[in-house]
Order: sequence, then structure tokens, then C-alpha cells
Amino acid sequence: MFKNMVIVAMAFFSLAAFCLPGQAHANEIPEPVHATWLWNPWMFVSDEAATLAFLETKQVNKVYVQIDRDISKELYRSFIKKAKAAGIDVYALDGAPAWAAPKGYINQDRFLAWVADYQAEALEDSRFAGVHLDVEPYLYSGWNTNQAATVKSYQSLLQRAANRTAELGLPLEADMPFWFDEITYKNTYGKGLLADWVIANTAGVTIMAYRDSAPMIIEIVKSEMATAQRLGKSIVVGVETGETDEGSIITFAEEGEAFMNQELAKVAAHFAENPAYKGNAVHHVGSWMTLRP
Repeated sequence: MFKNMVIVAMAFFSLAAFCLPGQAHANEIPEPVHATWLWNPWMFVSDEAATLAFLETKQVNKVYVQIDRDISKELYRSFIKKAKAAGIDVYALDGAPAWAAPKGYINQDRFLAWVADYQAEALEDSRFAGVHLDVEPYLYSGWNTNQAATVKSYQSLLQRAANRTAELGLPLEADMPFWFDEITYKNTYGKGLLADWVIANTAGVTIMAYRDSAPMIIEIVKSEMATAQRLGKSIVVGVETGETDEGSIITFAEEGEAFMNQELAKVAAHFAENPAYKGNAVHHVGSWMTLRP
């Protein structure tokens, strides 16, 4: 399904192994990331086998799973254990625009406390591989009334999360819109572009590059790719499959999966020589399931 993209990525990583012969056998060549968001964890509560089968069929190797405290940890353990056995890394997902409010960190602290408790209780084969935040501070009312303060609050939130996840020994990732490279900040965190700051202060970023053609996707992520390459960071390019009223260019809902895969392969080929490019992410399991072939 992703044959072209995989071939390009394999060629790139093979070249890297050739350049570092001493490492060729010591480390396995990493697969390109093929990720997705599972916003509705009740899917695996009601039918775990079908949820896992879908992820495997789509060759997903990384899934961001929403944390719902109404679902028992035992059910998360079961899902993660089986996902890991299938070669799928599971990241704990949460976040909301209101987290960027002055006291929004309280909700993040509760989320991370849940993750900490979970990790302490779970065996190695059923632990989360990392933490993935989706906050979208621009949807919080303060973004329009006092953007500078909201940006700083968002930065504080990410820094707080980075400190806590470091204590847990987990990588911190974040979703980020492509246009954060147009948002500036000047505060106690220094000054510059918000996109650069987020990339620098997380282990990896998934860019919400919601466009329906490779040329447009490449154009809107090229700045972040350059920054990530300079900083030695990781970027995953995310695309949309759901219906939207924001315009047809936002999503692959009209074009379908075959066309989406074709465009993602072009994106992978374009960034094949940039080590910051790690792969793609499809938003999200629910809409992907109903996307036409």
C-alpha cells in the first residue's frame, strides 16, 4: 500500500547504514513512521480485535491513543500488549485548548499523573512508549484577546510536560499546526518563532499539514523540516481524512485512500535526504475507517 514511500525510506536508511558501517549490525534500521490518532478508545473496549486488525491492515506502527479515565487501566494494558506484539508503539494522547488557560496545567497534571500511575503498575510489555499532546492553544479564547500571554502559557505547559515526562523516562511529542512558523514570541523563554521553540523543546512534532496534495504539503512544512534538521529533531507529517467545512483542500476525504498514499509517497521522496523526516500520520482512525479506497 505504501510501497513507494517504503522503498524511498529504506533507500535512505540503507545509505545511512553504509555511512556508519560500525552501526549497521548493532542497531536495526528504523522503519518509517506510519502513525494515526485513536480519539475514541472505546473502540478497543467494544471490539479490541477489530481495532487492532484495522491498524495492522493499514500498516500502522505508531498510534496516539486518547486517555479516558472512565476506561480501566486493565483494558489499556490489554490493548497495548497486543499492539506491541504487532509492532505498534502506543503513545498516551490528551490535550485541549483550555489547557492553555492560566490554570489549565491542572488538567495536564492530572493526565500525566494517570500516566505515571499506569506506567508504575504495568509490566514492560504493556507500557506506553511515550506521551503525545494535542493542545491547540489557538482555539482557546485567550488566543484572540491576549495572544502573547496565551503563547507563553502554552510554552509553560509544554515545559512542564517535558519535565514530568523526563522523570518518567518517556519521550514527549506534540501536534502542531504548520502555521506556527508565523507566530512570534518574546518573553521569559526568549524570542523567535513558536514553531522553532516547540520543535526544540519536544522529542518530536507531528505537523498538522492538512492539505490534499504533495506540493502543498511540502511547501507548508519545509520551514519546520529545516529547523528540525538543524536541531537534530524529529518530524512526522500529518494529513486529514475527515469531512470538513474548512474547504476541500484540507482533507483527502474526496480523493480517497489510494490518492492519499500516492501523495504521501511523494512527500516521503522529497524529504528522503532530511533525517528529521520520520514518516506520516493519518488523522484519524474513525474517519480513516470510512475513507473510500
